[in-house]
Amino acid sequence: MKSFIDRLHQSHNDCPGCPSPKVINRFFEDILGLLFPEHANEVLRERGNLEMKYFDLQVQLKRILARNNQLHAGDGEELAVRFFDSLEQVYDLLLEDLEAIFSGDPAAKSKTEIIRCYPGFYAVAAYRVAHLLHKLGIFLIPRMITEYAHSRTGVEIHPGATIGRHFCIDHGTGIVIGETTVVGDHVKIYQGVTLGALSVNKEDADKKRHPTIEDEVIIYAGATILGGDTVIGKGSIVGGNVWLTKSIPPKSKIYYQTKLYDASSNLTDLYVLKKDD
Repeated sequence: MKSFIDRLHQSHNDCPGCPSPKVINRFFEDILGLLFPEHANEVLRERGNLEMKYFDLQVQLKRILARNNQLHAGDGEELAVRFFDSLEQVYDLLLEDLEAIFSGDPAAKSKTEIIRCYPGFYAVAAYRVAHLLHKLGIFLIPRMITEYAHSRTGVEIHPGATIGRHFCIDHGTGIVIGETTVVGDHVKIYQGVTLGALSVNKEDADKKRHPTIEDEVIIYAGATILGGDTVIGKGSIVGGNVWLTKSIPPKSKIYYQTKLYDASSNLTDLYVLKKDD
């Protein structure tokens, strides 16, 4: 028992300083509630109260960064100010994402319903906030935010991914978007889609390992697209359960087809690629 306690004691002393997940999760929830009152514990109808909350959150981030210098290479106070100076851009992007989901889902009765209920919107909001922190050169905290959203929604988006405007996730559960993925504008993705890497070699960590999805692409449920050199051309449609490791040209339609050969149900799998002129 004594040696086990000694090992635990050593691990506690070796643990690098960092904010607890609860602190970061609460900070993100407060940011989300600031941007969208549907997520707030209290709707701030007085402008003065809203302004006070805004600057209180800025002070919180300054303190978090000041206490954890190993998580960034800059000045913590300056990074916090830059984050909040750019928060309006995140808000505008999320309003476009909200419109994309509302216009793309016939079941959505209102934007309020989407904000309150839709896991796809929640996951994208976490990504947008985390990506801004990631771009500012802040480490670990962005991952904590997106993994918190992952635990709540089943959607895993690495904060290093690049995602364009008017992004729509429908249903959401099981989606994985890797670190070096590039997604264009007006892209729609359904549940179970993986935008992943072909190689898991550690020495390839700094290379582009994940695919590029160009503008106006729709990717249906269960599709898997892998590889840093894989490009899905603009305006293409990728059908459900398709497995892709090679690029397809713009305006392509690729879908999975199971063909029945005989009455004994011997099946063969086919991928059918069509290109629209």
